[in-house]
Amino acid sequence: MLENLLNAHVIEVLIDAFPRLLGYFLRVSIPLTVLSFLLALAISVVVALVQYAQVPVLRQLCRFYIWVVRGTPLLVQLYLVFYGLPSLGVVLNAFPCAVLVFGFNEGAYMAESMRGALEAVPRGQLEAGECVGLSWLQVMWHVVLPQAFRIAFPALSNSLISMVKGTSLAATITVMEMFRQAQVINGRVYESLGLYSEVALIYLLFCTLLTFLQRRGERRLNRFGGVK
Repeated sequence: MLENLLNAHVIEVLIDAFPRLLGYFLRVSIPLTVLSFLLALAISVVVALVQYAQVPVLRQLCRFYIWVVRGTPLLVQLYLVFYGLPSLGVVLNAFPCAVLVFGFNEGAYMAESMRGALEAVPRGQLEAGECVGLSWLQVMWHVVLPQAFRIAFPALSNSLISMVKGTSLAATITVMEMFRQAQVINGRVYESLGLYSEVALIYLLFCTLLTFLQRRGERRLNRFGGVK
């Protein structure tokens, strides 16, 4: 079995495919991850703040959003938006569609992490800020949110790592990212085991790098008393 995997033909295919796969990972998968994560982060902060402030009606809408998104598979959400919305006259290109779906999906999970982090900040700090003349938004921006981000840092980092791997699902709606390119190459050379192992290795290496950066970040926060 090992001899079949490492024969000259397979090695040649893998050597030829590696720079192409890595190129698509850097040019498509990474930008897709970054844009989706930034959208998810913005959504999570807004949704968490609405729940933290207990805004009537909006709070219920946020809970409904979280319930629906967390209760349905990401793949189904991709299909609904990319293949389903055109029947209503809404047509999106594959890449922006993937960004929107990934962002709204991960935003629901990150919103719960941010909500928990906000609630972990002592309420007395909010009251103290208001006592010195700061508005609610000023206290949140300058006092509460920075502490909440420190508390939520491990959970948000895990969401980023999960999103890197999740972008492979964009291949199902024709986004030409790394996994989709591996499928195209495999359609010509029929070396599934080797090619998909190579894809897995690239994901593993990048996620290992992110994990290393996450741990360094956590140590820095611990050093400055941001995370206990």
